[in-house]
Amino acid sequence: MGNVKEEKRHYDLMAAIMICLGHADGQNYAGILKLLDVLLSTDKKPEEKCHILEHDFSIEMTQSLESEVSLMCNLSEGVERRGIEKGFERGIEKGFKRGIEKGKIYGLIEAYKDDKLPETEIIVRLQKKFSMTEDEIREYLKECV
Repeated sequence: MGNVKEEKRHYDLMAAIMICLGHADGQNYAGILKLLDVLLSTDKKPEEKCHILEHDFSIEMTQSLESEVSLMCNLSEGVERRGIEKGFERGIEKGFKRGIEKGKIYGLIEAYKDDKLPETEIIVRLQKKFSMTEDEIREYLKECV
């Protein structure tokens, strides 16, 4: 903002900072780390956060600030809820696909056994079809006894 007589390469820099908040019982848990932990916590209710901000940090809680803290809490809960839902959907999708693949493997093993193929031939065929290791296939074979 404003005018600068310095070359842009000297001030137009970007840096990433990672802050590890730690735990409430940690030795460095004070000051800015505690403040950030309180503000970003998903475990604390808005009223509890406001109380800590007021008593531990001497931040006067106005109605406006209380509503901002409450809004921030609702936002983080919403983000968390969406993350859980997406993870659940992906887990079901992947689990479903894995279940279908396992079913195909077990079905082929049974068919190969019905055709009286030797175990070594079953392993070779499954390796080609599913890109599995011999040990993985042997695990399936053990279960199909």
